[in-house]
Formats: sequence, structure tokens, C-alpha cells
Amino acid sequence: MESKSKDPLHGITLQKIVETLVDHYGFDTLGELIPVKCFTSNPSVKSSLTFLRKTDWARKKVEELYVKMLPKLS
Repeated sequence: MESKSKDPLHGITLQKIVETLVDHYGFDTLGELIPVKCFTSNPSVKSSLTFLRKTDWARKKVEELYVKMLPKLS
């Protein structure tokens, strides 16, 4: 029997997380919630992914925001 992972991020790509957050909040609000340049200055999903893959603390903040937002999506 397979046990389902309790990790809400299990099996979800960083790209999917960023796209979901952008769809839900938009870059303006996302830039206010997580004030990093990739969300505030000429934002795009591609540039955000490049930055977040190199920057652990920012990626952690994005993942935390995604986990907090999940109940609002269902």
C-alpha cells in the first residue's frame, strides 16, 4: 500500500508553484508579500524561476506562501 506524502509540496514543481501564486495574487501583490526584485522589477515567471532556483531563502518564502494559500484554493 502506498502512503500519500504529508508534504504539500511533494510532486509539485517550482514552476507550478510560481504560476499558481501569480494566477492567485498577480505579480504586484506577490512583490508586496515577498519583496524580491524578480517579483517587483519587470517580473516574469521565467526570471522568477531563475532567481528562486539560486536563492534558497527566497524559494523557502515562496513555498511557505504557497502552502498557506493552498486552503484558499480548494
